[in-house]
Amino acid sequence: MRADRLVATLLLMQARGRVTAKEVAEEFETSVATARRDLEALSAAGIPVYPQVGRGGGWQLLGGARTDLSGLTSAEAHELFLSVGPAASVAPETKSALRKLIMSLPHTFRADAAAAAAAVVIDPARWGRPHRAQTPLVKELQAAVTQRKKVRLSYRGWERDPVERLCDPWGLVEKNGVWYLLGGVDGTQRTFRIERIDWAIVTDEPANRPDNFNLAEAWNNVVRDVNEQRESASTVVVTNSAIVPFLREQFGDLAVEETAFDDQHARVRISAPAEIMLARGLAGWGEYIDVVEPASLRAELMRLGTALRERNRP
Repeated sequence: MRADRLVATLLLMQARGRVTAKEVAEEFETSVATARRDLEALSAAGIPVYPQVGRGGGWQLLGGARTDLSGLTSAEAHELFLSVGPAASVAPETKSALRKLIMSLPHTFRADAAAAAAAVVIDPARWGRPHRAQTPLVKELQAAVTQRKKVRLSYRGWERDPVERLCDPWGLVEKNGVWYLLGGVDGTQRTFRIERIDWAIVTDEPANRPDNFNLAEAWNNVVRDVNEQRESASTVVVTNSAIVPFLREQFGDLAVEETAFDDQHARVRISAPAEIMLARGLAGWGEYIDVVEPASLRAELMRLGTALRERNRP
């Protein structure tokens, strides 16, 4: 994972004082081009890393070799830990490295760096189809989390009108390209899908956050609850085996269980929070799918088909 390499590259530069892209590539078993991109990424993130050209050149930290990170400014430390912190949620080695890096910072920077490192969690498993890249609001909400400032936002629930909320932002989660904000509203934990936030304003009002709050644990509880809700309705269909990967993209890997009939056909159980969501998701695959059960879903698909035909008559 790239975040692991960035942290490791920074530690390598502290230990050696000056390194070349070739040396970094040999150390971490990557290409020279990849090593050069990693070094440039550290410099672009505001870390005091710069190249020296010519004979005996290479890359080094401003001021020469150091055994700690005391040369970083507060803003640089914040940006570094915000960049590499999410990797700690999926890589234990990165979590250990970050802990050591935080302890090597000047004491006055540690709290902000720790907050930045814990502001985001990465969850690689997906619920539904892959989604677009992060929205512009993510950066603003990251700042609100690390600075512990309340956020006033307008949120659109699924098939609901927008509602204005005053939220205490506790952390962000990226789940397969979809971003979520976890926070408190009137003392109750809430989860907001960021793409459904119409606007957000970071206020100057201090945010409240439980002392024992752990973002990774809180997100695991959200995932458990959502997965339970996703099993509220289910159906069994028979379809062409080639269609199954598309159903997984439509409903998510965990929601689709396949049992092959033969080389061409499969019996598939699909789960969703509500039967209407199953019907709407399957309607586009109508010519490829036979619904085995329940009968109520077959009736709903017929109703949708009739409505579609009526609304689109010549």
